[in-house]
Amino acid sequence: MYHYIIADIHNSIKEFNSIIDQIAPSRQDEIVLLGDVFDRGGENSDPVGVYFSILRLSMNVNVKWVRGNHDHMLAEYIYSYYGGKKRCNIPPYQYNSFDLMKDRLAPVDMLDLADLIKGLPLQIEINIGSKKYLLAHAMTFDPALVEQDDTLYLEGLYDMEEYWRQGVKGYVSLVGHTDSSYQYNNSHGRYLDGQHSIWTNDLENVYMLDCGCGLPNGRLACICLETGERFYA
Repeated sequence: MYHYIIADIHNSIKEFNSIIDQIAPSRQDEIVLLGDVFDRGGENSDPVGVYFSILRLSMNVNVKWVRGNHDHMLAEYIYSYYGGKKRCNIPPYQYNSFDLMKDRLAPVDMLDLADLIKGLPLQIEINIGSKKYLLAHAMTFDPALVEQDDTLYLEGLYDMEEYWRQGVKGYVSLVGHTDSSYQYNNSHGRYLDGQHSIWTNDLENVYMLDCGCGLPNGRLACICLETGERFYA
């Protein structure tokens, strides 16, 4: 059994399918999505295609999905749009995801998606041998501590530098949310595979997997926890 962790997909169906083809998961494997499945993606955005690909994949592979801030925003907008308010008073959604989905999905299906998103966990813990992993969208927290405000899991702190340097003691944390290119001048870590790749700190207990997918020159990244092998599209 292998655990494959995939970062922010951002509507990028071609890249997502490429990663799945590369890892060729078996029924025993587990795939964890680090949130921000939706929004951005440019002119090639296909949020419905990504959503359906996840649903199909879930029929044969154990798929877990951590809620991201963009997923959360989309769910909240769906609720407001179909919540009985006068739609003329609702401002347009700031990304193209909602309009692209509304054209292909019935209102009941949109609301089902919103319910699914709001029911997603904010953090997942995985134990492999003696190693303990924490997976969240923007920032992880010691499970033994009092639960944090949802926003911290979804968006992190205003100043994340200390977290990226130290991580969570006793755990290896894998997060998305912040494009790893942000760490270009950070002397407390390194890129694993050159530009637009996964970044880890000096302690190797924080891994940033958002490599800018959905943005120009960005890539979708995936890492296998057991082997350390990386995949990009």
